[in-house]
Amino acid sequence: MQQWYRAALVWSTLVLLASGCQSVDRILWQPSRLSLNNRLPSLEIRVDNGALAQTDVSLPDDAEKLFEREVRMNLSDPEDTLRYGYALLQVTHAAIERSSKGLQVLQLVTFMLPSLVGVPLEHYQSQLTAQVQIANARGQVLATYTATGASRVKVAMYHGYSQSEAPRLAEVAALRGALAQIKPQLEQDASRLRLALLGAGPVAAKRTPPTPAAAAGQ
Repeated sequence: MQQWYRAALVWSTLVLLASGCQSVDRILWQPSRLSLNNRLPSLEIRVDNGALAQTDVSLPDDAEKLFEREVRMNLSDPEDTLRYGYALLQVTHAAIERSSKGLQVLQLVTFMLPSLVGVPLEHYQSQLTAQVQIANARGQVLATYTATGASRVKVAMYHGYSQSEAPRLAEVAALRGALAQIKPQLEQDASRLRLALLGAGPVAAKRTPPTPAAAAGQ
């Protein structure tokens, strides 16, 4: 009887969380709305996932997709055949944890009934530190910016996400938050950086691009 109860509980949890949760597809790589007033010239993108590889939560190209959209939509001029430098991203710290164990107990003793009215099963919290560098066409770093972002994503029906998608969304949302904090810093230097990038000329076709990890040591 006890085994049947556990099996039924697990099955009901899977059904509830798989059928009524929101999808992350539309918002996962959506950049923040803030854009630079004085945009930088078109830049090549380079990303080092760094600490993200240790959490094993997000996909290998999640950070690159988000960062590329941030740069193309908010930081640089519209697409150009010429690139006047590099935007380098490195994730130097990433941590994620599950919280709200009390809600799990509540859901278990009530046969998941609170889930039907949107009560969360649990939350995933992520904290992430990102470093963004702007380098000219010669690979010389012109500016370095660092910020920490945090997020909290709930696992729930209707207004939450599934247990498989919530941690990934939490990590990407934390990165989005860090990039949003970097943009005001970048805005202050935008005029200087634009002149320096244009002055160094476009990236040579055969030049080996710098990596974020290597640039960090400059």
